[in-house]
Amino acid sequence: MKAVLLDRDGVINALVHHQDAGVIDAPFTRSQFMLLPRVPAAVRLLNDLGLGIAIVSNQPGIAKGHLKPEMLKTFERMMIAGIRKEGGHVDRVYYCLHHPEAKLAKFRQCCRCRKPEIGLLEQAAADLQVSLSECYMIGDGIPDLLAGSRAGCRNIFIGRWKCEICQFTEAPHVRPAFVAKDLWEAVQFIRTETNGTRKVALTPSCLPAQT
Repeated sequence: MKAVLLDRDGVINALVHHQDAGVIDAPFTRSQFMLLPRVPAAVRLLNDLGLGIAIVSNQPGIAKGHLKPEMLKTFERMMIAGIRKEGGHVDRVYYCLHHPEAKLAKFRQCCRCRKPEIGLLEQAAADLQVSLSECYMIGDGIPDLLAGSRAGCRNIFIGRWKCEICQFTEAPHVRPAFVAKDLWEAVQFIRTETNGTRKVALTPSCLPAQT
């Protein structure tokens, strides 16, 4: 494996409960943007393993009128700066700004870059000069899993695997190779595989959902 493709919200930075809208979503303001624990150290470890790193993220907030383009760039600067404090770096950052129900007409479209489509992943792999089959796709949502599977990547899911996710992903081959509680744990799995000490597929079973 030569590269890691990372979703952003829920993997790199924390999701936010927007009480006014009653939804959990990406941050909309500077004060809401926070890197998740151990993310900078995880990114640095990927650097040390010699793997390319690209962020591939659906970001429809501008299209929906939640934030301005300048704020998205501010989030990116904060992300890069936080990772650099630990000596790590991200090679590429890609966003899909589109949404089929966007308030802003120029972003209202069904595109090839919005996950679960694979346009972002294809662009990242091309720029990193790797094949998609040589990439891990790490995400916390069904679109990430579907995009990674369609692209031929090795999927890692961040979060708690539930039966509902099995049902939405429809096909067994979409299920991830590994389920991790956070990026740090996911990178430990990658390190194990990269070092060749253990080659296992930790595909989760579909267990009854717990409340």
